[in-house]
Amino acid sequence: MRNYTCLIVDDNEIERDAIEMFLRKINRLEIKAACENGIEASDILINEQIDIVFSDIDMPELSGMGLLKSIKNPPIFIFITSFTEYAAESFNLDALDFIVKPATFERLLKASTKAIEYLDLKRQADLNQNNVIPSSDSDHYFFIKETKGFTRLNYEDVIYIESMGDFSRLFTAEGKHITLVNLKNLEKQLPQNFARVHKQYIINLNQIATVANNEIMLNHNYNVPISLANRQELMEKITNKTISRHTK
Repeated sequence: MRNYTCLIVDDNEIERDAIEMFLRKINRLEIKAACENGIEASDILINEQIDIVFSDIDMPELSGMGLLKSIKNPPIFIFITSFTEYAAESFNLDALDFIVKPATFERLLKASTKAIEYLDLKRQADLNQNNVIPSSDSDHYFFIKETKGFTRLNYEDVIYIESMGDFSRLFTAEGKHITLVNLKNLEKQLPQNFARVHKQYIINLNQIATVANNEIMLNHNYNVPISLANRQELMEKITNKTISRHTK
C-alpha cells in the first residue's frame, strides 16, 4: 500500500505545529510541508503532487476556502477551523471532512483514515461500471460492488450512508461497506424509506431513534448531522407516525 502526501496550512504557528506532530504519528501519511498561509500553500500545490490538504479556513489574504476554489483539480481538503458556521459552505465545496479546533489526535486520525480509504478506492475504481445492482421492487435486498467483489445487503440492515466524494460508505449494525458509486447516484436507487438529511448523509427512516435540532440519533449508537432545510422535510415525513397529545 502506498503512502499519501499531505500539506498543512495554518497561520497559527502553535496550532500548525500541533497538527504536524499528530499527523506524523499516522501511518501512510507523508507531510510535504507545513505552510503559514494560503499563498505559500498555493505555490506548492501548483508545483507538487499533493493528495490531502489539512487547512485552516480563516487566514489573511487567501482563506482555506479561497485556496480550494483556486485549484482546478484540487486534492482532498480537510478543513480545520474554530468557526462552525463554515461547515455548510465547506461541504458545498466537497471538502471531505470538517474539524473544529482544537484538533485532537483522535479526530485527525478519523479524518485521515477516511481520506486514505477514499484514495485507496479511487485508485482501484472503474467508474464506468455499474457498481450498484438494485433488486426488483418486491425484493428486500440489493448488491453493491466493493473492492473484493459484489456484496448483498438487505435494505433494512442499512442504517445510514455517508458520501466520500465519488464513493459512498454504507453503515450497518455489523460494520461498514464502501461502494464505488457516489451518493447522488445511489440515492436514485434506494426505496422511499431512505431520506437525504444532509449534503453528505442519507438515513434509513426505520432506523431513527431520536431527531434533535442539529443531529439524528440512529439505532446501534450511530449519530449523523442534519441540515436545517432537510430537517423540515424529514419532520414532514415522520409527522404521521407521531402520537398526538390531543384526543377526541
